Amino acid sequence: MFPTQTNADVANTNAGVSNERYDPAWVRTPRGRYFRLVHLDPEAEDLSGAGGVLVVWHAGLWPAWVYVAAASDLARALHHLADDDDIMSYEANGGLYVTWSFLRPEYRDGVVAYLVERLRPKVLPNPAAANAVPIPVLSPTDPT
Repeated sequence: MFPTQTNADVANTNAGVSNERYDPAWVRTPRGRYFRLVHLDPEAEDLSGAGGVLVVWHAGLWPAWVYVAAASDLARALHHLADDDDIMSYEANGGLYVTWSFLRPEYRDGVVAYLVERLRPKVLPNPAAANAVPIPVLSPTDPT
């Protein structure tokens, strides 16, 4: 569905450079699927006041990453996303899906910087993470 290795990953592997990435334990539904953004109730998932990193993508004929960001309150961030016309415009492309990982504040910007560089989302997050040192993690669709 999505590429799991970039050309840089392959080049690094061939050059003997480690591509070890941290598994941030992206959250799924109890059935093992990812959440549809339009059906998600952040409060029902106990996300009020919980911080972490979230990733949004759309399915469909040409799936693509839409948004990556850090948030100190994931529930509030998800409500803002649901009200964002730029992001919600991708719902028509096969549905918007979302996941998150509960990460400590000192790691969030680094994880966002890495994912933005690697996934190249359609809608860019706050530029604060751009100055962070990237922290390599698995994307939601990478095999664990």
